[in-house]
Amino acid sequence: MKSFERFEGNRNWTAEESILLDQISRLAEEALAPRAAGYDEHKEFPWKNIEDLRRIGLGGIFVPEEYGGAPVTYRCYLEVVRIISAACAATGIIFGTNSATAKPIIEFGSDEQKRRFLPRFAEGALGALAITEPHAGSDAANVRTRFRPDGGQIVIDGEKIFITTGDVADVVLLFGKWTEFEDSPNAVSAVLVEKGTPGFETLRLEKKMGTHASSTAALTFTDCRIPRQNLLGQPGDGMKIMLATLNKSRPSVGAQALGIASAAFEDMLEYTNARIQGGKPVVQHQANTFLMADLATELLSARLLLDHVGRLVDGGEKHISVEASMIKIKASDLAMRLTTEAVQMFGGHGYTREHRVERLMREAKITQIWEGTNQIQRQVIGRDLLAR
Repeated sequence: MKSFERFEGNRNWTAEESILLDQISRLAEEALAPRAAGYDEHKEFPWKNIEDLRRIGLGGIFVPEEYGGAPVTYRCYLEVVRIISAACAATGIIFGTNSATAKPIIEFGSDEQKRRFLPRFAEGALGALAITEPHAGSDAANVRTRFRPDGGQIVIDGEKIFITTGDVADVVLLFGKWTEFEDSPNAVSAVLVEKGTPGFETLRLEKKMGTHASSTAALTFTDCRIPRQNLLGQPGDGMKIMLATLNKSRPSVGAQALGIASAAFEDMLEYTNARIQGGKPVVQHQANTFLMADLATELLSARLLLDHVGRLVDGGEKHISVEASMIKIKASDLAMRLTTEAVQMFGGHGYTREHRVERLMREAKITQIWEGTNQIQRQVIGRDLLAR
């Protein structure tokens, strides 16, 4: 489509970013996409995909050079997430979660923490972000996990659920409450827990609607002891760290959603041009033409909004919570609508696993839920409107 070609032709990537995006696009087309259906069918963690990303040093794109990284702009990072997610949504989620774990260390970590953890991410270590609990989902200020200081250690007790990559992560960014403070949002703190720490265990893996290749774990911490040096920031800094983390990770979810939506739109466009019904291609029936026109308009609009958010961050804007919520809503609602329409357009074929639109529809739903439901995002936007 000329409109999308014109958009792509005016994005002004640097030479290095263009090379990276071409490399990622080839990898996605030649390796990630062909494996996606098998990983989903067998509910298998996509280790080959992760190894491919490690091989090309992709973990380094959000790590500063002094710690072994080769950083790119946030806008370019979002485009990488979109390309990966279009090929394999589960791999896109894993990659995006890595960034959400590493970026708070970059922003809030001590020099010692940066030296200890960031080179590992640059080399391809996996990270997990652990906020949600059985009694605290979107209301993250009410977490019940406890951090009790004990000399030079911190003792952790609690449980987390719905933790992406939690069972295989090398480093978990964990949120809980500091026991020396009154039980309130001001007690929320953040620590870094490493794989293999005694008292840290995986309870189970969730059986999900989609993104089967991305593991989602329930974790438990029982008298789990970590060094005091693993406290990120100061006791009570947890809400500040959490909000800063989510403001950067929600656009990443938008990029994941747009990857899924882009894949579904490409499949629908190809199918409706090739499928003949009533003596002409399906896309030439007026109702279908109008629907496709609306979806193309929405998809390009969402791509432009994602680009705008990326430019805000790269320009140094710190207060992007409203825009982060907007792109998450826009992209994830579109992904759900577009994949649903794609299944409908494919008819009975779309309801089978013969075509990937069935998988894409199942994968789209989570983007409306995780990293704060879309209802929560509308509250964020609404508060900004009321304040004005």
